[in-house]
Amino acid sequence: MLASSPPGAAAATATTVEDFRRNLAAVRARIDAAARAAGRDPAEIRLLPVSKTVPEERLRAAHAAGITQMGENKVQEARRKAANLADLGIHWALIGHLQTNKAKDAAAFADEFQALDSLRLAEALDRRLQAAGRGLDVYVQVNSSGEASKFGLPPEAVAGFLAALPAYSSLRVRGLMTLAAHTDDADRIRECFRIMRTLRDAGLQAGTVGDGQLSMGMSGDFELAVAGGSTCVRVGQAIFGARPAPDSEYWPDNTAK
Repeated sequence: MLASSPPGAAAATATTVEDFRRNLAAVRARIDAAARAAGRDPAEIRLLPVSKTVPEERLRAAHAAGITQMGENKVQEARRKAANLADLGIHWALIGHLQTNKAKDAAAFADEFQALDSLRLAEALDRRLQAAGRGLDVYVQVNSSGEASKFGLPPEAVAGFLAALPAYSSLRVRGLMTLAAHTDDADRIRECFRIMRTLRDAGLQAGTVGDGQLSMGMSGDFELAVAGGSTCVRVGQAIFGARPAPDSEYWPDNTAK
C-alpha cells in the first residue's frame, strides 16, 4: 500500500478493546513480515499509533488493548488529551508542524517532538523547556520529496541544521523524520527513504543525529518504509479506522505560510 492511502489502508473503526487488539496485531504482523523480508530484526521497528481526531473514550479502549504511546498532529488537541488521560501514563509524541507561538504548550506535556524544522522553533522550545526543567526527544523533519506542500528542511540543509542543535541543551536529538511523496509511484517513495538513510548515515558519522532513528512510513506506505530502513512507523487509520476529515486538515499546507 502506498502513500496515497488506497482502499484498505484504513481499518474498520475500532471501538472496543478487542477491536484495537485485532487491528494492532494485524499492523504489527505486517511490520514484522516487511522487516523479515528486508533481512531486518522486527524488534528494531517501533510502531507509533497516531491518535489524531480519535475521541478520548476510544483512546482509553486503545490503551487497555496495550497502546501506551500515541502520536498527535495538533498541539491543542494533544495537550487536552494528555491532561484528560493523565491517569493512563501515555507517552505523547507530537508529529505535526508546530508554530513557534505554540512552543510553550508543547514544552508543557510532550514526551517527543518529530517535526523540528527551524532554529527559531528550537530556540523557543529550549527556552520553555529550560524554564520547566524538562528535556524533549526531537526528530528533525526533512522534506525528502521536495513537494511544496510539505514542511521540513530541504535535504541539503540538514547537516548544518543538525550541527547547530547542540546549542539547545534541552533538546535530545534522536533522528530524522519525513513524509514520503504522496504518490502511487513506489520507486519515488523508495527514493525518499533512500535520501533519509543517506542523511542519517552522514549524521551518525558526524555525531549529530543521536542514535540515528528514522521516523518514516504511515498507514499507506509503512511496508516500503520498513524495507527502506525506518525505525519508527506512524500508523493511524490501519489501527483506529478512517478519520472523519481528509488528512490535509491535519497535515497543513506549507504553501499557505
